[in-house]
Amino acid sequence: MRAGLCFGAGGALRRGGRMRRASRYQLVGRGLTACQSDQRFSYALFCPPAILDDPVRHPTPDLIVSVHGSGRKVHAGLEAFADLAMRHDAVVLAPLFPIGIGDPLDADAYKYVADDGLRYDRLLLDMIAETGRVLGRSFGRTVMFGFSGGGQFAHRFLLLHPHRLTAVSIGAPGKVTLPGDARPWWIGTGDMASRFGSPLDLAALRSVAVQLIVGAADTETEEIALRPGDTRWRPGAGDAGVTRVDRLRSLHAAFERAGVEATLDILPGVGHRSAGPIVSRVCDFFESVLARPDYRSTGY
Repeated sequence: MRAGLCFGAGGALRRGGRMRRASRYQLVGRGLTACQSDQRFSYALFCPPAILDDPVRHPTPDLIVSVHGSGRKVHAGLEAFADLAMRHDAVVLAPLFPIGIGDPLDADAYKYVADDGLRYDRLLLDMIAETGRVLGRSFGRTVMFGFSGGGQFAHRFLLLHPHRLTAVSIGAPGKVTLPGDARPWWIGTGDMASRFGSPLDLAALRSVAVQLIVGAADTETEEIALRPGDTRWRPGAGDAGVTRVDRLRSLHAAFERAGVEATLDILPGVGHRSAGPIVSRVCDFFESVLARPDYRSTGY
């Protein structure tokens, strides 16, 4: 957090001895907020009015994290979950990981969570912490959805931080990291301890509700193929299958081998598009989590 800033309750900010409230553009999905730990990155928020208006009733709101794909449609990711957030008095946070951080032509770095010295998972955790300070709240259960490039980020974030999530929906990732595979990251998880400082935590993984979702007609391969000489090519890069459907099936099988229960939803007639049937099914999945008080709280 930048020096001189102090956040108070109910979206208030103290700077230089003066207290100001967060702009409505910051809290209702219209603007982007610079991440204070690294202002090259930003995020959008949707906060139902009830959370701000009644802090006693909502001391630990649930959090929905919506991670964009390659097109960076951040506000569409907020809108997809606004109704769900209103019904459950949950906050929606959608990070923006811009193209061109480091390499000006690189659109994919965030998908791999760690790249060229940057930890995109930690940036998201910073955004969540900053949001809590702005709202004067701690968060309860956290659910995450990512589609396409966001699906890559979401399942790798799950592997690194399962204790941070109550549920995750992984939509149509182009490349997958298979839990329990002894090969090094990003193909497998064999070197997680040396690379990230902690091994794969299967017990924590097994406590997360997991949905894997893809359209049955999502069979385009040009965008997801990796070839020797590509920046992120690794031996075995194509072993999980040719299409997104194939690769999600491989991820599902890897979860099963690891003892992680995961729902696999392959929607007939649906292509590579998150809007419509896919988001509707994801909302149903999250509804089942947020509506049940027995699902564990992550306690951000």
